[in-house]
Amino acid sequence: MDGHLPQHCNGGDSDQSHYKTREKRADRLAKIESLQIKFLRLIRRIGQSLDNPLVGKVLYRLHLATLIRVGESELKKSSFRNGVVREIAKEEEATGRPELDFSFRVLVLGRTGVGKSATINSIFDQVKLVTDPFQPATDEIEEVVGTVNGIRISFIDTPGLLPSSPANLRWNRKVLRSVKKFIRKNPPDIVLYFERLDFINIGYSDFPLLKLVTDIFGPAIWFNTILVMTHSSAALPEDGNGYVVDYESFVTQCTNLVQHYICGVVSNAKLENPVLLVENHSLCKKNTLGEKVLPNGQVWRSHFLLLCICSKVLGDANVLMKFQDGLQIGPASGVRLPSLPHLLSNLLRGHSSSSKVETDSELNSDTDDDEDYDSLPPIRILTKSQFEKLTKSQKDDYLDELDYREVLYLKKQLKAESNKRRDYLNSKEASVTNDDNYDNDDPALEAVQLPDMAIPPSFDSDLPVHRYRCLVLNDQWLARPVLDPQGWDHDVGFDGISMETNLDIRKDLQATVVGQVSKEKQDFSIQSECAAIYTYPKGSTVSAGFDVQTAGRDLICTVHGESELRNYKCNTTGCGISVTSFGNKFFVGGKVEDAINVGKKLKLVLNGGCMGGLGQVAYGGSITASLRGRHYPVRNDITSLTMTFVSFDKENVIGGNFSSEFRLSRDTRMSVSANLNSRKMGRLLIRTSSSERMEIGLIAVASIIRALLRSRGTGDLSAE
Repeated sequence: MDGHLPQHCNGGDSDQSHYKTREKRADRLAKIESLQIKFLRLIRRIGQSLDNPLVGKVLYRLHLATLIRVGESELKKSSFRNGVVREIAKEEEATGRPELDFSFRVLVLGRTGVGKSATINSIFDQVKLVTDPFQPATDEIEEVVGTVNGIRISFIDTPGLLPSSPANLRWNRKVLRSVKKFIRKNPPDIVLYFERLDFINIGYSDFPLLKLVTDIFGPAIWFNTILVMTHSSAALPEDGNGYVVDYESFVTQCTNLVQHYICGVVSNAKLENPVLLVENHSLCKKNTLGEKVLPNGQVWRSHFLLLCICSKVLGDANVLMKFQDGLQIGPASGVRLPSLPHLLSNLLRGHSSSSKVETDSELNSDTDDDEDYDSLPPIRILTKSQFEKLTKSQKDDYLDELDYREVLYLKKQLKAESNKRRDYLNSKEASVTNDDNYDNDDPALEAVQLPDMAIPPSFDSDLPVHRYRCLVLNDQWLARPVLDPQGWDHDVGFDGISMETNLDIRKDLQATVVGQVSKEKQDFSIQSECAAIYTYPKGSTVSAGFDVQTAGRDLICTVHGESELRNYKCNTTGCGISVTSFGNKFFVGGKVEDAINVGKKLKLVLNGGCMGGLGQVAYGGSITASLRGRHYPVRNDITSLTMTFVSFDKENVIGGNFSSEFRLSRDTRMSVSANLNSRKMGRLLIRTSSSERMEIGLIAVASIIRALLRSRGTGDLSAE
């Protein structure tokens, strides 16, 4: 009876934990539904239509965020639907109950004289700030608070920035740093960056000022920024033929020009900031309600409220769903930090620095009962006509014999290469030891000049004869081009270069260096891995490495070390540690690992570790079973099954992975890879390579059928 009591308690704890999880999801769902109702009430209050495309985008993102965090099953159980939420919002807004509580803070930035203070006065429809058309009116940071349509708005008005020049750099930096200090405790929800529409022309270039703003506040400031174009009712310029340009095309041209420079300072070509056109002049055209209307018929104050409400609601949803923090002010806040589970996965996967040592040990530990290639009797190589005269069984026997001899020959070559490298290291150590006794009385060899090598006129890709796949610089360095099928280098797609080398420093000390440099249209990436491994006489190893990788304009540097202790002939225990730096952020992780060889074909690996940084910790581990083929490592026939577990941010994910590479026939190889996790996400990948024409044709037919089925499915969805 006492033995069953702990089981009962554990079951109760599990049920209670499951109940708390469901209760937490239901609470999140209720908060998001309340946010949706508040958003729809605000849209009605400012006079915007619910069919506005911007409103639809916000509702779609709220639904998508709820689906990700809460789950489809919980979402279906909810009594709230889109139509029900709209009816509730309509009823509450009509009765005015409950009272709507909504506010947001706005940071105002821009050059002096562009109309920042005047825009704030126009939004509140009263004079809150003093303006002067001839000289700067704002000389200090000032927070202005007011109410518009029941919405509480706080504006942080800032001194105007001066035009970009070396003389004005000190003033602009001083202003921006004081603004950063002012908003440190209470960051704004939205940022307004002002420009005058009538001052933007083809020669506009304010890149230095935008770059200074980015350096002070960080790239993240632009992701919550609205571009404000003042003087939007000014007289339009004329084109080259003397005709006045179209208003919409002129606005699009000017905003695209400013957006281009913002994307340049952020290094993100996909960034698109919303645009707000503003006119503060008293003679601006007004509608029957007394609201200022732009030449395109837009009521700009209502549009301003719409943009701010959408940004604020999406920010509140991010906080509720814990996707991201709000707007952060700092030099690295706009850079996407590496994921802790991803860093942990790389640590647990290990590095390939000891692959050569493992291959050598596998070759040297081969059984002595394997037949030697040199002991085989000679075989007669048949011509094509002789081969065609054989029966089917004779052909199969003949080809099987050739395959068997090929495997033995390749194994002989690998062993010979391993022995040659070992003998070279032994002789190198002996020569170093006996260097003092070396007699150097022999005459020096006479240098003989070789004739000049005939170089072809061009190595361009238009001359297929001169194409190359790798370049051996010397006995140690190997250079390869980086092949990108989608590249822009003619029809070849060589968009970079990869170099690697293996150095045998001593008999028991090896080093590897691998580097790759690739260049796309706007991206330049570098990847480098350096590692050294020391092998003890009993087989234990110690390795250390340094990896460098670019991420945009930043570098990700990793220092890692691993140690493996061979306890028994079939068991190896190891541990490792890594430190990763990204800007001024550091991530530290560690792991333990144990590998067991069951016979010569089966290998079991069990590891676990953790990775921490920025106040968060990710835990994980895996169990891997690998079954090697008969002729491994001569032929890379291997099948592996892996179970993984990752725990991060109070979420647990269990996954499984299966991979296999094998020969279907003499001329066909196939690899199968499949994975699936507890989030119902997975992938199936099948690759095959063949030299048989019939099989290549069948693969092409399968690809065509797949494309037809996919296009048919797309057509059915569009018809619905």
